[in-house]
Formats: sequence, structure tokens, C-alpha cells
Amino acid sequence: MAKHTDVLLLVNAIVGQFFSGVATRIFIVSMPTIAGALHADMLAVSWALIAYQLASISLSVVFGRLGDVHGRHRIYGAGFVVMTVSSLLCGLATTVGWLIAFRLIQGIGAAMLASATRVLAMEAMPEEAAGRANGFMTMSFHGGLLLGPGLGGLVIDLLSWRWIFFLLAPIGSLGIVLTALRPRRRAPGPVAPAPAVDYVGSALLVLLTVLLTLLVDRRSAEAIGVGQRGVVIATLIATLAGFVVHERRVVNPVVNLALFRIRMFAFSALSLLAFSLTGSMLTFLLPFYVQDVLHLSPSFMGLLFLSAPVLTIALAPVAGRLTDRIGPRVPASIGLGVVMAGFVVGMMLRVDSHWTLPALLLASTGIGQGFYNTPNQTAIIGSVPREYRGFATGLVQMVFGLGSLLGISLGGALLTVMFRRFSGSPDATPSAAVPGAFVAAMNATYAVCFVVVGLGLVASLMRGERIGPTPAR
Repeated sequence: MAKHTDVLLLVNAIVGQFFSGVATRIFIVSMPTIAGALHADMLAVSWALIAYQLASISLSVVFGRLGDVHGRHRIYGAGFVVMTVSSLLCGLATTVGWLIAFRLIQGIGAAMLASATRVLAMEAMPEEAAGRANGFMTMSFHGGLLLGPGLGGLVIDLLSWRWIFFLLAPIGSLGIVLTALRPRRRAPGPVAPAPAVDYVGSALLVLLTVLLTLLVDRRSAEAIGVGQRGVVIATLIATLAGFVVHERRVVNPVVNLALFRIRMFAFSALSLLAFSLTGSMLTFLLPFYVQDVLHLSPSFMGLLFLSAPVLTIALAPVAGRLTDRIGPRVPASIGLGVVMAGFVVGMMLRVDSHWTLPALLLASTGIGQGFYNTPNQTAIIGSVPREYRGFATGLVQMVFGLGSLLGISLGGALLTVMFRRFSGSPDATPSAAVPGAFVAAMNATYAVCFVVVGLGLVASLMRGERIGPTPAR
């Protein structure tokens, strides 16, 4: 841990986090254009999105642990190289098949970056500034998310879809240069041999994460022809059993199960799952209400949805300073409380509500996210021994990704069940063409979100006050 701020390392971590944010969102707005240009249907192009998600979610923990063992700077620098080269290749893709392959590689690079950014930022600043370090990470990532869609649309209009990938290359190149400029420090005295890498455990973890993704994201499962949920569940249970048995026996496991005995770590991860699950349910359902029920224009809806990331970016440094002063429990719990208040607003939405109500819901989400993300991620990473902080950083990415996918799947299922109840039709598909039933179903879904966030708040309050790492056994 640095005694003084390592500005070069901190800037490098910010670049990586911003790079990840832009790359995550910039592709989505280009999908219809790419489908037409490559003479493919939307299902084929969606595979490019699925491949990126599968790689980035399933490999983040593995790369985090590899960074703990072999040096996270190597993994991080390689991540910039992989992301930069694959971005150029995506821009040069001549068929949708090649695009999918290159997006898979891009997702691998994203996992390498995500496994190291937050822990590198924490290493760049003094121990007592861990909250501020994570505040910078939240600001830069959400800045990328905010800029990505607008930049992508502008680039497609002025140039072509290929340039949304070409323009990622300069950001990646900057990261490569910053990584190369950092002087390599040699540890004094003899260097202890690195522990063996748990390759079997890593492979099982990747398989386990892919199966979880297929289970919660029906789009991905149907795209690869795994339509029977029972088969996925059975394979998942068998893989999980094998993984747990293996990790308990191996000397240097990829996932040290003893870490989950650390109260701060376990409850912070649990609250993150609740937060990410409900956040994706909100953003999945609300656009249909705003555009198809309230009949607001897409451009106006876009302005409404800008409020959340802007507020998150503005409040992240405040939350970081609060975390450094009083610990993560209070600011993170305040954030979850504000999100709960937002879902109360969601339960009050009606067919003829004024646009200020969904705006208030989104603003509450942005404020809650601004207070929650920084302290919670600081708690997860800072509560484990230093030799496992790469693993903890990768876990943040994996839990958030799986929670988001589960939220979309669960949100759709809940909306369908409630819509059929309120419409009186047992086979109906949710549609804003029946606005009364649709809004009532959405209200009920947001009521479930309120309860889930409440459980996350309980977990947040139970995490304890001090972050100090507990030795893993």
C-alpha cells in the first residue's frame, strides 16, 4: 500500500475503468446497424453481446486470482493489449461469425481489466484513502457508461459502425503506455516461489459461472440450443458439488472458501447481489412504461435516464470520503435506503402519472447508487487479505454481472405472472396495450424489488463497522 498517492498508477486504473464502461455500452446502440451491414439477423448479432458477457463474467474471478499469484500488473497490462487488439479486429470483421469471435476475445480482455482496476487504485493511494480510491473507480466506470451510448450513436451517424471499435483503440493504447511507464519494483531479498495455480478449480469455476449465466439468462440458453432448464440445473448442481469438493482439498484454491467466513466480505457480497438484481429489474421495465404508457418521446426518455448516472458520478467522491472517515456500513446503508424509497415511488406509478414521478424514481436510484457502490466495493476488497484482493475484485464483477442477468430474467417472469393476474387472461403476454394491467403488474414487481433491497439493507447493516482484513485459513 502506497504511503503517498502513486498518480501514474491511479490514472492508469481510471483509464481502465473508463475503458470498460465505454466498451460495455457503446456496442448496444450499434446492434441494428451492424445487423444490416453484415446481412445478419438480430439473434445472430445478439450473440456478439452474449459472448462478451459470458467471457467477462466467467473469467473475472479467475484472472483476479491469477493476478494475486503472478502479479496483477501483468494481467492488467495484458488486458489492455487484448482489448485494444480485439477492438481493432471487431472493426475489421467481415462476417457476424468473426465479430462474435472477436467480441469473445474482447470480453476476455475486459475480464482481465475488471479483475485489477479497483485493487490497483487502492494500492495507488494510502490505506486510509481506500474509499476515495474506489470513488474514483465508480466515477470513471459510470462516466464510461454515460458517454458510451451517445458517443456510439454519434460515431455511427458521422462515420460507420466500424469506428465505434476503432475509437476504442486509442483508449487502450493509452492504458498500454501508462502500464509500460510504471517502474518495476523488485522486492528486497530473495523472492519466494509463487504458489501453484489451481487450474482445475479455475476451469470448474468458469463452467459454473457459464451455467449460472445460462440459467438466469434464457436468451443465452436458447441461443445455444440449451432450452431445457432441468438439464442446466442438474449440470450446475453436479459442477457446484465437484467445485466445492475440489476447493476444499487443494492447497491453493482459486476460491478460498474460508474468505466467506469474514463477516464484512460475505454480507457485502450478499448486499451487492440484491442491489444488482433489483437495479436491472428497474432499468428493464421502466423504459416500456415511460415510452409506451406515458407516451414520452425516446429523446425525452433518454434525458430522464441520464439523471441516474450523473448523480452517481457526482456523489461517488462524497461516499468515498465518508467511507474513509466512518467506514462503509453507514454510507452503503444510506444508499440502499434511498433506493428503497425510489421503489416506493415505483409502486405509486399510474397510467396517467406525471413524468416527474419516474424522474424521481431514477434520481433516487442514482443517489442510492452513488452512496452505495463506493463503500460496498471498498468493503469487499478491503476486508480480505492482500493476497486475495484480486480475487475479491473479480468477485465484484462476477456478482454484479450475474445479479444483473438474474434481475432481467426475474423481472420478466414476475411481470408476466402479475400481468396475467391483473388482466384476467392466463396466457397473456405483458403489453402496454393494456395499460392498466401492465402498470399494476409493474407496481407489484417493484414491490418485490422493495423487499429484496430491504434484505440487502439488512445484510449491509450486519456487515460490521471495520474493514480491516482477516487472515484466511
